[in-house]
Amino acid sequence: SAYYQFTLEQIENDIEDPTQELHEMCLHVVDKVVQSQALLNDFCIPEAFHEAVSDSWQAKAPSLYSRLDLVYDGTGPAKLLENNADTPTSLYESGFWQWLWLEQQVDSGALPNASDQFNSLQEKLIMRFRDIANHYQQKNMHFSCCLDSDEDRGTVQYLQDCAAQAGLSTPFVFIDDIGVTDTHRFMDLDNNPMDMAFKLYPWEFMLKEEFGEIAAYSDTKWVEPIWKSVLSNKALLPLLWEMFPNHPNLLPSYLHRDLDKVDKAGKWVKKPIFSREGANIMIIDNGDVIAQTGGEYGDEGVIFQQFTPLPKFADNYTLIGSWLVNDMPAGISVREDNTLITQDTSRFVPHIILG
Repeated sequence: SAYYQFTLEQIENDIEDPTQELHEMCLHVVDKVVQSQALLNDFCIPEAFHEAVSDSWQAKAPSLYSRLDLVYDGTGPAKLLENNADTPTSLYESGFWQWLWLEQQVDSGALPNASDQFNSLQEKLIMRFRDIANHYQQKNMHFSCCLDSDEDRGTVQYLQDCAAQAGLSTPFVFIDDIGVTDTHRFMDLDNNPMDMAFKLYPWEFMLKEEFGEIAAYSDTKWVEPIWKSVLSNKALLPLLWEMFPNHPNLLPSYLHRDLDKVDKAGKWVKKPIFSREGANIMIIDNGDVIAQTGGEYGDEGVIFQQFTPLPKFADNYTLIGSWLVNDMPAGISVREDNTLITQDTSRFVPHIILG
C-alpha cells in the first residue's frame, strides 16, 4: 500500500521543531489579540463575547489538541497554511489507524523492522484528558457533535475512547439535543448537567446560536475553550506575519483592508477567516482566478496569503498535518488530493520514518 517515507532528521528538524515554534508564536498572537478590542473585531468575534474570550485565556482554560497544516516538499522549510485549533478531524486515522498499519506492515515483512512513525498522538491524548479532568476536578465529560456528519461522529467516538482510557465517564449527546435550563445550565437528554463537555462544533457557529451567549458565559467547562476561537481563525495568519515578518515557516499574509500590500502581479490565495475543509478558497494569479472551491463561508471577511504550491508526487498534491496535544507536537498525518486545494474528500496516507 502507498505511504510516505521521511528521515528522522526531516521529522525532527523540518516538522517537529518548527511545529513547536509556530505554536508558541501563535500563542503570542492570542495573547495580543485578547487584550485589544480592535483586534478581536478584526477576528470577527462579536463584541458580546470579547470578555468571555479574554477571561478564558487569562484563566488558562485548558486546550486539548490542534493541527497545523504545512506545505513541505522534503527539502526547504515547511510553510504554515493554517492552524486548525478548534475542530480538527482525521484524528482516528492519524492516532490509531496509521500506527496499526505500520505494525501490520512490519509484522508481514513488507517494511523493515527499523521502520518507525512520528506518532505519540493517542498516548498524549489520554494523558491530556487526565490532566483536564484533574484541572477541573471533574470525572464526567460529555461529548457532542452535529447529527449529520459521520466523520465528526467517528472523531468524537475516538476521543471518547481516549477519555475512557484516562478514567473519565464519557456520555454522548448530539449538539441538537442539548437543553438549557432557566438557570442557564446545559443538560443532556437524561437531564444530567453538562459540567464539562467536549464539543466538535466551531465556536464561530456557537456564537451565532440563540444559546451562544449562555454557552460563552456558562459554568460548563468547554473543551475546546472559547479562547481557541482566536487560534483557529484565519485572521491569525496576517497577524503572525506582522509580528514575525520573514519567518522561514510563514507566508506573507494580509487582511482584506491591507489589500494595497498584496502584489497584484503575484500569486495569492484568498481565504475566508472562517472556513473549513477547503471551502470557499480562491487561488489568484496576476489577477485571474485559476482555482476555487464552493461553500458557504466568506461573509465575515477574508485574508490573502501568498501562494506556495503543494508538492506533487505522481498525480497527487500532498499536505502535512502536524498535530499538537496541548502544547506538545504529537505526530503527523499526510493527505493527498487531485487538486491544489485540499478538501474533505482528500485521501489519508500513512507515513514511516526510516533513515
